[in-house]
Amino acid sequence: MLPKLFITDIDGVWTDGGMYYTAEGDVMKRFSVKDGWGVIFLRHLGIPVAIMTGENTPIVAKRAEKLKIDRCYLGVKDKLTLARKVCDEMGITLREVAFIGDDINDLPLLREAGFSGCPENTPEYVKSQVRFIGETKGGDGAFREFVETILASEGVLMKVVNECATK
Repeated sequence: MLPKLFITDIDGVWTDGGMYYTAEGDVMKRFSVKDGWGVIFLRHLGIPVAIMTGENTPIVAKRAEKLKIDRCYLGVKDKLTLARKVCDEMGITLREVAFIGDDINDLPLLREAGFSGCPENTPEYVKSQVRFIGETKGGDGAFREFVETILASEGVLMKVVNECATK
C-alpha cells in the first residue's frame, strides 16, 4: 500500500547539511534538482508532501513554494507531535506516513512512521532504527531515491515515470 503522506526533513536530506555564509552573513543552501522529481511523482499520484525542518529559514520556504509544497513547517522542535497533528487533519495514521530524516531530532518520528528512511551518510545510530537506508547522500537526491524505492516496491514507479515523461 502506498503511503498517504510523505514527510521529509531538509538539512541532511535535501541538502548536504552544510550552511554556507556570505561575507554579509546571508545563509545559503544547495538543493539537488533531483529531489524535485520525487515531489512531481507524488503529486502525479495525488500524494501530498510535507516538509518538517528544525531550521527557520526563508530559503526552505522558497524551495517549497517553487515545488508547490503547501505543507512546509519551519522551526519544528517536535516533529512527531506535528506529524500526529497533520495526520489527524488528514484523517490518516502515522502508519500511513513515509518519513525520511537523518539525525537525532528525527528519531521519534522515524520510529513511529509506517515507512522510515534515511540517506547514506546518516549516523549509524539513526540507520539502525529505519526501514530504508539509501545509497544516495543527503543533498544528492536522497529524497527522490526514497520516493522511487517506495513507488517501485508498490509496482507503480515506471508507470509514473512514463506518464510524467510525456507531459
